[in-house]
Amino acid sequence: MQEYPHWIWQQPDWPAFTWKVAAIAPLLREINCLQGKLLGGAETVSGIGTLPAEMDALLQNAINTSAIEGEQLNVASVRSSLAKRLGMTQAGLPPGTPRTEGLADLLLDATRNPRQELTLQRLYGWHQALFPAGGGMLTPIRVGELRGEDSMRVVSGPIGRQTVHFEAPPRGILERELAAFLDWFNRTRHEADIDPLLRAGIAHLWFVTLHPFDDGNGRLARAITDLALAQAEHHSVRFSAMAATIMENRGAYYAILEKTQRNGLDVTPWLAWFLDMLKQTLRAAELRIEHVLQKARFWQRHAQSVLSERQIKALNRLLDVGPEGFEGSINARKYMSLTQVSKATATRDLAELVAKGCLVQRAGGGRSTSYEINWP
Repeated sequence: MQEYPHWIWQQPDWPAFTWKVAAIAPLLREINCLQGKLLGGAETVSGIGTLPAEMDALLQNAINTSAIEGEQLNVASVRSSLAKRLGMTQAGLPPGTPRTEGLADLLLDATRNPRQELTLQRLYGWHQALFPAGGGMLTPIRVGELRGEDSMRVVSGPIGRQTVHFEAPPRGILERELAAFLDWFNRTRHEADIDPLLRAGIAHLWFVTLHPFDDGNGRLARAITDLALAQAEHHSVRFSAMAATIMENRGAYYAILEKTQRNGLDVTPWLAWFLDMLKQTLRAAELRIEHVLQKARFWQRHAQSVLSERQIKALNRLLDVGPEGFEGSINARKYMSLTQVSKATATRDLAELVAKGCLVQRAGGGRSTSYEINWP
């Protein structure tokens, strides 16, 4: 069995990554097919309005890229920050926080400015967006600048019996290593000898390996992945939320990264895992596009229905499967809370929506009576 230096960046040929084409070619074909279907769906809904689908993808990315690192953000605040930047209504939403405002700026820059080069200054700006108020009193970090001289390690376990899962290159060579990464990333954008999807996977791994900042490296790596995917096919990434897929597989994500860090420069297992996550992400994006189409069909079907503003508001909330526990259904109490009307008005409005074919009553009755969208 071949033995390697302790970490991948200590390999003599680092960073000359290799991979077995035959092992990942089937995945690439599947993903290319999914991308084609997704782009076709995106063209279909382009005349309908794709902002809700893009908003949903961005919201999922924002919430989950932070959750992967153990940070829980307020969903409504993130939605508010994204809605403001997308020019969507923010009615009823709390104002965004400096944290959510910065994260929104980062995600939109990564997905909507694919032609802009990735530079050290751009990375600094992203890092400042992640930490608008600094790193806090308990965990001070350098914001908008590279990490300090201390060793950068990922460890677990009690003091004295800690397990080192990863160690980044020392500070003394960081500038050189980061410059090499940025040069490669900008140069390979137009090169035909590397598949753009593999380029995204390599960029993610390479940046995480360098770990150039005191904190936020995982979130920046995922933003770089979004940028690389946007450069590969801008339209499809607008509806994708890869951070959500990674969050669902967080244990496997850390396990494959650790295994890759301790292995040679053949990164086939990492790329296969990355592509599998991308495949799952694109399937979810396809469902997101289909949801936009379903919503459009619903409103086409009811184009002649006379509805009040509050009824339209409630229907849109259901069509979007909104927050606050709606979960695809509504009852009189939820309708009252959403529209600020009396119980009698709520009951009457809901009965009208059933009569006009907009809603159907779910199984059960009495106090538990609830309704859901009558999909075309």
